[in-house]
Amino acid sequence: MKKSFVFLFSLFLLNFFPQAVLGQEVAREEILEAEVLSVLEKGKIEIAGSMQEYQKLELLVTKGSLKDQKIIVENGTLPTTSQMVLKKGDKVMLVEGEDFEGNRFYQITDYVRRDSLLLLFCLFLVLVVSIAGIRGFMSVLGMGFSFLVIFLFVLPRISSGANPVMIAILGSFFIVPATFFLSHGFNKKTVVAIAGTVVALMFTGLLAGFFVDNARLTGFSSEEAGFLQFHHNGIINIKGLLLAGIIIGVLGVLDDITISQSAVVFQLKDSNPKIKKGELYKRAMSVGKDHISSMVNTLVLVYTGAALPLLLLFINNPRPFSEVINYEIIADEIVRTLVGSVGLILAVPVTTFFAVFAAKSFKEKD
Repeated sequence: MKKSFVFLFSLFLLNFFPQAVLGQEVAREEILEAEVLSVLEKGKIEIAGSMQEYQKLELLVTKGSLKDQKIIVENGTLPTTSQMVLKKGDKVMLVEGEDFEGNRFYQITDYVRRDSLLLLFCLFLVLVVSIAGIRGFMSVLGMGFSFLVIFLFVLPRISSGANPVMIAILGSFFIVPATFFLSHGFNKKTVVAIAGTVVALMFTGLLAGFFVDNARLTGFSSEEAGFLQFHHNGIINIKGLLLAGIIIGVLGVLDDITISQSAVVFQLKDSNPKIKKGELYKRAMSVGKDHISSMVNTLVLVYTGAALPLLLLFINNPRPFSEVINYEIIADEIVRTLVGSVGLILAVPVTTFFAVFAAKSFKEKD
């Protein structure tokens, strides 16, 4: 874990403060993009006591002040745990700089991945629109609105030192109605789902705050937290950031479970307008129990997939299980998963309750 921290911290410095890694006083620096034209030399060299791949590459700069120029760059001259072995046609990002003596240097930092990301997004968009039609298209618009709120409102204000929990809640109040109405239309079913989501989200926030405090979690278990403190001079509330992450993470799953449960109630009422409230609630909750089972399992698997490298600590670990789960990096994920699951569980009866009263003597066609 220590080696991982050193590598990630070095990568962070290389992207934001390349002079710290390259050991040079930098007078000028720029991030360029380039394509590998040819591999001029390759072999293995010893770096920090271990052998790693070395390459001398000819690159064509495709973006930046040196666009259309050919340059020669050495790759593999810095110690790393993630070796980039490049071939002709690879697209890369690199730092180009000049020290106070006028010496120019280059250092490859990463691959250019935009083409793959764009292809995947186009595939996603085509499938959503072709299968779900106009509703699928509107849901994509809702997704875009959510990203705008997060990147233009939530992240800038947290970065400037605002309370992450309050900002996450305010952002949710913008995201929830806009995305729900865009995806599901302006109707009584959607209004009920919004009400259920807001109540469940507020309870989840309170529960998360209590258990983060009770478990003495600080939010500094990840390398990213340390980077943020270093880069923002300690103005970000890292503990609050942990809470904000839990709230936003649960928000996406609540959409599915609350709108589904609200739709079940209105469909039951539509099929039998004379059904009594108690019977309506009972039947809707029988479906809701299936929702709870599937969504809790989904949430656990989502967090498991995201934390898979972390969970490998449990395998062949010489420390006892009771000690391993006590580490903050593990406790963070446990609290995140269980608090999110509790929020989902509560969303079902709350949304069902609201929907039963809203559906009284009301018939709605989708």
